[in-house]
Amino acid sequence: MSPVPRTPPAAGLARLVRLRPRGRAAVIGVPYLWLLVFFLLPFAVVLQISLARMGTVHPEDLIAVQDGVLTLSLKFSNFATVLQDPLYLSAYLRSLQYAAATTVVCLFIGYPFAYFMARARPSVQPLLLMLVMLPFWTSFLLRTYAWKGLLSPGGWAHDVVVGLGLDSLLLSLGLIAAPGKLMNTPFSLVLGMVYTYLPFMVLPLYSQLVKMDLRLLEAAQDLGATPWVAFWKITVPLSKAGIIAGSMLVFIPCIGEYVVPELLGGPETLMIGRVIWDELFFNNDWPMASALAVLMILLIIVPLALFQRYQAQSQERRQ
Repeated sequence: MSPVPRTPPAAGLARLVRLRPRGRAAVIGVPYLWLLVFFLLPFAVVLQISLARMGTVHPEDLIAVQDGVLTLSLKFSNFATVLQDPLYLSAYLRSLQYAAATTVVCLFIGYPFAYFMARARPSVQPLLLMLVMLPFWTSFLLRTYAWKGLLSPGGWAHDVVVGLGLDSLLLSLGLIAAPGKLMNTPFSLVLGMVYTYLPFMVLPLYSQLVKMDLRLLEAAQDLGATPWVAFWKITVPLSKAGIIAGSMLVFIPCIGEYVVPELLGGPETLMIGRVIWDELFFNNDWPMASALAVLMILLIIVPLALFQRYQAQSQERRQ
């Protein structure tokens, strides 16, 4: 039998070098294609509607041909109205305030829980992770709607808060309008959003804390550092990436939240998601609703850009 011809090593290496750029381009191209199809194109459609004039049923086309003349009509008055109308500005401001408050409370609650998960026995950690993700097994709408019964008079959460006299504290902080009235207040709104988005804070923090080298804490104790000092000087800086990632995962969706403010909020907690809904479905003003959505997306892109910059700087320092 004649021997099977083998590819020379030099030829195989050259083929591998030719295939490597193609594989790299494919790996990089798939995420960019995903962003193009599911973000840039929809955003371009929304931007196009925000610059159009509202017709009888649907927005008019930006480009039209009349008497053989190609015309381009752009309407920027919607953006001017948004920036001048106190209703829209206050809705944006309240959205930022409630999103920031929700992020701070989630961090305050989620960090100790993530720290406990990371320091638990390895055999227990999968169970704790399952408990964190267990709420996702139930419909988000049902879980939010359940809080209406819990916070309404007769609900056990309402009875516990009123029985402990915490409603007086909430009233002094301006979170409720009257003693015993917990529903349709800033308190019920923030509580609902914290309950909804807390897992998005816990999971990134856990992923950072679980891979931390505990020998650093032992070295700090050997050098005379107290547990509190070691926590602030070592644990918190090493988990900074998890803090930023969790904060972004909570803050960004809270800005445009609609379901929780609709079910648990009230007139004084009007957020931009409800305003967009009203402009689109009640006023039938598609361009105004699109302009509000475009500005909301710009508000979201800014923290995302800051987070991306922080990640790039962190990678440069590691290299």
